[in-house]
Amino acid sequence: METFDAVKTRLTVRSFKPDPVPAAVLGRILEAARVAPSSRNLQPWHFIVVQDSATLREIGNIATSGKFVADAPLAIAIATDNADRPDLDSGRALQQMELVAWDEGLGTCFVGLRDEAQNAKIKNLLGIPAGFDLITVLPFGYRTDDVGVSGSKKNRKALSEIAHSEKFGVPYGG
Repeated sequence: METFDAVKTRLTVRSFKPDPVPAAVLGRILEAARVAPSSRNLQPWHFIVVQDSATLREIGNIATSGKFVADAPLAIAIATDNADRPDLDSGRALQQMELVAWDEGLGTCFVGLRDEAQNAKIKNLLGIPAGFDLITVLPFGYRTDDVGVSGSKKNRKALSEIAHSEKFGVPYGG
């Protein structure tokens, strides 16, 4: 798949087939994260790979906005240590993981962990040190047959609504 095709077709996935993710595919996803750019090249991230079904179910029970983690065969938690821009740096790494996963036939949906109590419980469950920031948990799994097939469409604003030329409010004509 061409990079632009992956960007254009990638959809958020919250239901997964139970099939395990092969080690080679997981390796490619982690490598995509490892080579992501970061602020001042600090590479402040740590990626916790979770494949134990009991742990995945527990994360799904804790994360109220991510119950679907319980049904995924794999999740990767992203934690940062002393990052200048933790959300930005992690976002770059997770986007690269999402695109590689999509190309491999997998889907994901990052889990927002805004509630401090939930965040602390997941950090404790995964043994993440107290001084680290838990940014998100990304469940991964093979997409169900109805996701990502021809006819699936993203609901996106028109470029004319969001792109400006030289100054805000001047329509981009490209």
